[in-house]
Order: sequence, then C-alpha cells, then structure tokens
Amino acid sequence: MKNGSTISKSVLPALILIAGFAAITWLSGFIERNRPPLPEGYGDTDLRMNGSRLKGFALGTEGLIADWYFMRSLQYIGGKIENSKTETINIDDLSDLNLRLLYPLLNNATDLDPHFIGAYTYGALILPAVDKEKAIELTTKGIARNPDSWRLYQHLGYIYWKLHRYDKATETYQKGSEIAGAQPFMKLMAASMQADGGSRDTARSIYQQMLDSSDDEQIRSTAVGRLAELKWFDERDAVDKELAAFKERNGHCAAALSEIWPELSRVRLPAINEFTVDKANRLVDPTGAPYLLDRDNCRVTLDREHTGLPRPTN
Repeated sequence: MKNGSTISKSVLPALILIAGFAAITWLSGFIERNRPPLPEGYGDTDLRMNGSRLKGFALGTEGLIADWYFMRSLQYIGGKIENSKTETINIDDLSDLNLRLLYPLLNNATDLDPHFIGAYTYGALILPAVDKEKAIELTTKGIARNPDSWRLYQHLGYIYWKLHRYDKATETYQKGSEIAGAQPFMKLMAASMQADGGSRDTARSIYQQMLDSSDDEQIRSTAVGRLAELKWFDERDAVDKELAAFKERNGHCAAALSEIWPELSRVRLPAINEFTVDKANRLVDPTGAPYLLDRDNCRVTLDREHTGLPRPTN
C-alpha cells in the first residue's frame, strides 16, 4: 500500500503538468484561430510561452516538449512560404518571409534538449538566410553542449564559409578535424578554406561531402540543390563564352543555342560534368528544363517557369 501511494505521488504531478501543457497549447491555438486580423508584421511578434523555462521542471518530458518546438519551427517556415506573396523564394535571403520566430523556436528546443543535434543542424542550414549571427550563436551553443560532435563543427564551418569568413571557417574545420571519429574531409576543408575559400571548387567539395556523409534528408536535399546550382554556373559561363565567340565571328548573336552545340560538345566542364540535352535535342539545365537564349544580351538564361533551380545567387 505504501508503494502504491509513492507511485501516485510521483505520477500525479507529471500528469497534471502534461495536462496543463496540453491545455495551454489548445488555448493558444483557440486564441490564434479567433483573434482579430493584425497588420502585416505583427502576427508573430513573440512566442506565447517560453518553453526553456520548463527545463528541470517538466519531470522528464523535456524531450517531448523540445520535439514539439522543433515541429513548430518546421510548420512555421512552411506556413510562411505558403502564405508568401513573392513568386520565388531566395534560399540565401529569407528576410521577405519575416521569420522572426525561427530562432526562438529552435533555441527553446535546444534549451530543453541540449543534445538535439537535428535542431542544431536545421538551424545551421536555414538561419544564415534569416539572421547570420543567430545562426552562429545557435551552432556555437550546440558545440559547447556537444563537444564530441564533429558534425556541428562542420555545420559551423559551413556558416562561416557562407559568410565569407574564411579564417574562422579554417579554424572551425581544423578544430572539428581533431575530434575522434571526424571524417578526413574536415582537414581537407580546413586547407581549402585557407587556400581558396571563395572558389566554386571549394563550394563543390563542401556540398559533395554534405551529400556523401549525411543521412539527414534536409542536408542531402540542400546539397543536391546546391550542386545542381554550381553545375548551372559552370555551364552558363561556358555557353556565354561560346556565344560571345560566335558573335565575334559572325557579327551577330546565334539564333539558337543549337548553333553553338558543336563547340559546346568539346568543352570539358569542372568535376567531370557534361552538358545534357533532352529528347528534342535541346540543351537543358541540371534539373532538365530547357535553357533559353536571351538574344538581346546574347547570353543563356534559365526558364524560370520550369527550372527546379533556385533564384541565382551570383
């Protein structure tokens, strides 16, 4: 009887806390659904509850609450994109989406679960396009709490590389390479940053390693998209060079890209890549959409209605 009483005393507070948290969540949702319309920009001025304050008081449910905050961060971005009025989303600059709650959501998740590597990883990928310093802050916090995770050093090095802070990227990759179990490419990245951090070859190496070494679908998807984008940049430069040579020889721009195909077929692109043509023998971009010819400027362009490539970043 005494044992049953002890169990009741320990379980009851946990049930009350969980029920209270569920009630707050339901009430918050009810208020959200029934509140009057707010001017644009005031819809998400702050979180309704700071979950990190529950740390140490959630009776073992911190991980579940951390998962809830992380799922909210995913839904938050999805909702912003769905409601966006812009035709294209620039994945390097998401300021138009006004994602002011992304960092607080991820910060709460990682405060509640300091070893939530997935949340740190997601923040390292997305936050640089929202708030660069917050991206560094979140990932640095992750390293402090998970000093044996070399992948967090990889993510922080990636952020510094994106910000063209090559000295910091070199230092970060080097530190990460010294952790037990770190992949050899970490040392290679440290050397690449020091030698030529801003080159496409370095970028290609970074994204290829992300693709080869990660099981995280978000990371792999980002890497695939970025590698395709780099291939487009290489192809664009080669095509524009041949278009300029054609114009120099003939006094006018080519009428179609097919006119320079013999020259393009002999071009050797970086990373052993090759140009691709579709079944109609049209030159296509890395996502399979036909390239367009801008005859006024005599240069190749993307078919924005059909390409799967992001908005150009350079």
